[in-house]
Amino acid sequence: MDKRIYRDFFLFSFSLLFAGIYIPHFLFYFFSKNKKIINQDLRAYATKIHIRLSIFFRLLFYLHNNSYYRSIFYHRIGPIPAFLISWWRPGCKYFVISKTAKIKGGFVAIHPFSTIINAEHIGENFNCRHLTTIGSTFDNSQRPSIGDHVVLGSSVSIIGGISIGNNVVVGAGSVVVNDVPDNCIVVGNPSRIVEKK
Repeated sequence: MDKRIYRDFFLFSFSLLFAGIYIPHFLFYFFSKNKKIINQDLRAYATKIHIRLSIFFRLLFYLHNNSYYRSIFYHRIGPIPAFLISWWRPGCKYFVISKTAKIKGGFVAIHPFSTIINAEHIGENFNCRHLTTIGSTFDNSQRPSIGDHVVLGSSVSIIGGISIGNNVVVGAGSVVVNDVPDNCIVVGNPSRIVEKK
């Protein structure tokens, strides 16, 4: 049997022991206007664990075991609820999501250490890795807009008031400063299209 199943089962069992400390989180989850989006995130994260869990237990699993996911959860429930409960179980201070960024469901961050997400809009099923910077120009007036089903490699920078289309893959280490059309793969600094899907 896969050792990862034993690991995830152990982590889940440990989460159950501490379930009581997440009662405020569960209350904000149940009453959140973004509950459906949180569920989309949890369904997207389902492939990262090797045991089958319901949405509720998946939420407990990730709240207890993943500080990166907690950062996403606090973004979803809003700044005031997050301020009230994030001190108890903080997210990762090296993974920053702008309070004004509009991010649709299915957001998966894979070890997003030293990542800053400051986009105008991000579509469904967005996937990023560590050392990602999505941000504005110097005057903070123009921020990127990113479509649905976009996957970013590590160390990607997307800067300025540009648009990234749907179904785009951005290779590791790329610097994107121009618009990217739908259905393509871009790499390089500055980025260029290397393949159209």
